[in-house]
Amino acid sequence: MDTVSNASDTFKARDAQYYEDITGNTTATKFTGELSEATVGAEGEERTSWFVWLLVACTSISGLLFGYDTGVISGALITIGDDLGPAELSSGQKELITSSTTLGALLGGLVAGMLSDVLGRRPVLGVADVIFIGGAIGQAVCHTVWSMIGGRFLIGIGVGIASCVAPVYIQELSPTRLRGRMIVLNVVMITGGQVIAYAIDAAFANMHGGWRWMVGLGAVPAGLQCLFLLFLPESPRIMIVRENYEAARETMARIYSYATPSQIDLKVESLVAAVKQNIEITRSTTLLQRSKLIITNGVNRRALIVGCGMQAFQQLCGFNTLMYYSATLFKEIGFDQPTAVGLIVSGTNFLFTLIALKYIDIVGRRRIMVWSAPGMIIGLVLASIAFHFMTLKTGNKLVEGAHYSTAWSAIVLVAMIFYVASFATGLGNVPWQQGELFGLEVRGIGTSLATTTNWACNLLIGATYLSLMDRITPTGAFGFYAGLCLLGWLFVLACFPETAGLSLEEVQLVFRHGFGVRESQRLRAQKQEFTRGEKA
Repeated sequence: MDTVSNASDTFKARDAQYYEDITGNTTATKFTGELSEATVGAEGEERTSWFVWLLVACTSISGLLFGYDTGVISGALITIGDDLGPAELSSGQKELITSSTTLGALLGGLVAGMLSDVLGRRPVLGVADVIFIGGAIGQAVCHTVWSMIGGRFLIGIGVGIASCVAPVYIQELSPTRLRGRMIVLNVVMITGGQVIAYAIDAAFANMHGGWRWMVGLGAVPAGLQCLFLLFLPESPRIMIVRENYEAARETMARIYSYATPSQIDLKVESLVAAVKQNIEITRSTTLLQRSKLIITNGVNRRALIVGCGMQAFQQLCGFNTLMYYSATLFKEIGFDQPTAVGLIVSGTNFLFTLIALKYIDIVGRRRIMVWSAPGMIIGLVLASIAFHFMTLKTGNKLVEGAHYSTAWSAIVLVAMIFYVASFATGLGNVPWQQGELFGLEVRGIGTSLATTTNWACNLLIGATYLSLMDRITPTGAFGFYAGLCLLGWLFVLACFPETAGLSLEEVQLVFRHGFGVRESQRLRAQKQEFTRGEKA
C-alpha cells in the first residue's frame, strides 16, 4: 500500500509541477488574449491522424444507435400485427410506442451532460450502451403493448444520453479546423443508422415476427462500442479539470501526432490558459450554482438561447415525424412497398448529410443554415399543395384503402425528398454543434438543456402528428410545419452566429455583447489575419 501511495504522490507532484510550468509561462504569452489553443501551429496540423479518425469512428457508433433505434420503429409498427395482443395497433397505441422513446430521450438528455461533467464523457457513453442493450433485448422478447412501450422508453434514455454526450466528447477531442466535420460524421452515422434500420425493416417485413429481429439487432453495435470505449481516452479538458496534465498532454500528442514535443507543450499551455477561469468557476461552485449561472450570466444565457432555439427548430420543422411514420404515410397514399419508399427518403438524408460533412467547416454553420432552410419551406409547401389536390375526393383527409392519383402521390414523394435533402444539408447537422456554444464550466448543463429542448419538441411533434393529420388534414399539417420552418429561419438570421474556425474557448467571446452575428465575423477575420502573420 505504501508503494502505491508513493507512486500516486509522485504522479500528483509531477502533474502539479507541470501545471505550475504551464501557468507560469502563460502569463507572458499571447494566449491570454482573444485567441487560444487553435492559434498555435503544429507540424502536420493540416493532416488528420489515424487516432482522430479512429476515435471519432468509435464514438460515432452512438450516432448509429441513435439513428437505428429511432428509424427502426417505422417498419416495426406496420408488421407487429397481433403479436402484442390487439388484432391491430390503434393510432393511440402507435403514438404511445413512438413517443415513449422520445420521453425517455428527454429524461436521458436532461441528466446526461451534467452527469458527464462529474463522471467524464467516456463512462457516460458506456452507461448509454448498457441501456441500449437492455432496451433492445426487452423489445425483442415482449408480448404486450405496455412491455413494448417500456422497452422503447429504455431505448429512449440511451438515445438521450448518447445524443447529448457523444457530440461534446467528439468536439473536445477534435482539432478546431475539423470540429464541425467530426460532429457531422456523427450525424452521418445517425442517418446511416436510419438507412440500415429501413433496410433491415425491408428485409424482415415479410417474416412472421420479423419485427423482433428489427428491434433486437440494435444490441449488436451497442455491445461493440462498449468494448471500444475501454481503449479510448477521456477528453483533455476533463483531464485538465482533474489536474491530470500529463494524461492531457499524451492525448493531445496523439491528436496532433505529427507535431514536435515543443508544439504539443504550447498546445497544452494555451488550452490550460484558455480554460483556467472555467476550471476556477467549476471548483468554487456547486452544480446548482452553475445551473443558475447559465441563466444569470449574459454570455451563458445568450448561448443557451441559441442552443435551445436551434434544437427546437430542428424538431418543430416536423422532420422526425417523417422518420417515425414514413412507412405509414406512404402506405396510405398508395405505395405498394412503403418501407422501400421510406428507404429512399432515409437514403436521401444520408447522402445529403455527406455534403454537409464536406462543407460545414469550409462554408460555415450560419451560411449553410441561411441557404438550406428555405428549401425545407419550399418542400413542405409543395407537399401541402399536393395533399390538397390529392385528397379532394375524400374530404381532404387520408382514408385507408382509398385510391389516390399516382401523379399527386409522386409529387408528395418528390416534395419530401427535396425537404429531406435541405434538412440534411443544414438543420440536421448544425444544432448538434451545440457543445461549442458553452464554456467548459457550464458545457454539460448547457448541452443537457439544449438536448432536452430537442427531445421535448420531438415528443410534442411525435405525439400530435397523427392527431394533427386527422384534425386539420394533411394539407394543414404540412402547411403548419412550413410556417414553423419560416419562424426558425428568421431566428437563424437574427441570432445564430458563425462559429466555424473558432476554438471552443473563442466561441465564448462571440456572446459578450449580444448574439454576436457580426462579432463572430470580426473575430474570425482577426484570427485569419493572425494565422497569416504567423505563417509569414
